[in-house]
Amino acid sequence: MAEPYRIAGKTGPFEVVIGLEVHAQVSSRAKLFSGAATAFGAEPNTQVSLVDAAMPGTLPVLNGHCVAQAVRTGLALGCRINRRSRFDRKNYFYPDLPQGYQISQYQFPVVGEGSLLVELEDGSTKAVGIERLHLEQDAGKLVHDLHPTQSLVDLNRAGVALMEIVSKPDLRSPAEASAYVATLRALLRAIGTCDGNMQEGSLRADVNVSVRRPGEPMGTRTEIKNLNSIRFIAQAIAVEAARQVAAIEAGEAIVQETRLFDPDRGETRPLRSKEDAHDYRYFPDPDLPPLELSEEFVEDCRRSLPELPAARRARYEAELGLSPYLARVLTADIAESRWFEALLEASARAQRTTPAAVAEKAANWMTGELFAALKRLDRGIEDAPVTPEAAAELLALMADGTLSGPLAKQLFEILLEEGGSPAAIAEARGLKQVSDTGALEATIAAVLAEQADKVAEYRAGKEKLFGFFVGQVMKASGGKANPAIVNELLRAALGSP
Repeated sequence: MAEPYRIAGKTGPFEVVIGLEVHAQVSSRAKLFSGAATAFGAEPNTQVSLVDAAMPGTLPVLNGHCVAQAVRTGLALGCRINRRSRFDRKNYFYPDLPQGYQISQYQFPVVGEGSLLVELEDGSTKAVGIERLHLEQDAGKLVHDLHPTQSLVDLNRAGVALMEIVSKPDLRSPAEASAYVATLRALLRAIGTCDGNMQEGSLRADVNVSVRRPGEPMGTRTEIKNLNSIRFIAQAIAVEAARQVAAIEAGEAIVQETRLFDPDRGETRPLRSKEDAHDYRYFPDPDLPPLELSEEFVEDCRRSLPELPAARRARYEAELGLSPYLARVLTADIAESRWFEALLEASARAQRTTPAAVAEKAANWMTGELFAALKRLDRGIEDAPVTPEAAAELLALMADGTLSGPLAKQLFEILLEEGGSPAAIAEARGLKQVSDTGALEATIAAVLAEQADKVAEYRAGKEKLFGFFVGQVMKASGGKANPAIVNELLRAALGSP
């Protein structure tokens, strides 16, 4: 177990207390209370209904699919599902929400307490409590850089369904917070309730940070708004915690407020004083009746859940024999898990064996060669230039000795650029490994004749020269010689040293 995270102040150590409010955009083609579309990247103000624009006389109608997505998320988190919940009006000045209030849930959320088991960097696990999950509508977007004196508003996002997932203040370091968000994101993507695209704003977090001396009560917290990357979450926590420690040691009081994180300057700065619940004047929305869920509805949601990442990881270890490390890497993202399973199925067919027999080599190749190539190309697995079927064919050619490691790397680069069939490329470009003993014996004889002095040294006892001869033979064959056969034939040709 790693040492507890501490900030070394001038007057002694401080610990950090962290709670997260993760805003996850619900995967739904329509908004929470209207039929307007939710597609990302549409022209401004082209996905706005009369309800979203708060036209007089319009009424919200609850999207049942969004409710099901929230319930499915709660079940995946092991949370209590509240059979009766309620929507409230949260009154606040929203310049990008025309109705002037947000329809949200406060005292009676659809999902209650639960927990998420998070694996930390040192391999230990931590159960992070979930306080609640409630549904609410998103606000629009203000644009400040398209006009010299005016701010523009885009209402496409106004009314989009959000799940606000509130953790308990159980996190104690930037690394723990990062691991929690990464684990939560993987879970949401796996069950299909949020696409998790932080760069598009469909998953973002508000971070509550306070510091205290070990053993003391909770300190005054501040909230850092709208962090849209896991890296920024960790940086913002570290920066804000250090700021609070410096302020306390200087005799200053920590003010409960909302702050923004500036990653370029590496600092947080005040946005507004932090409101309490009574400041929002919550009251039941008169246009929406209480939400009542039947047992049948909840069970239908439970039955619709796919294999969760933790269960998938356990299966990879137990049934496929993968190491905990490989299983963890391959279950960190559902798209990568699906690509791996397609590769596994295709490899088992190509090599006429079981998935378990090819799993380790397939996993090592994917997490090594493929992931390195995707990082170099700045592409995700869903945009990989090589299909699982082509990769399986490549692995089969390596398994039957047609391709050596270097030749496989060369062919893989061709696949990345041109695509096609590995077997056809190997045939057309002469990339097959040479295993013909007659041809290899002739190559070995030529190399030994050229290196007669080195042969004499080897036979005199300089055994380390064997690797030199292997390298010379491989070079002479253009890297196509079968290394195993080369080793066997060389030892026979050289004799005992």
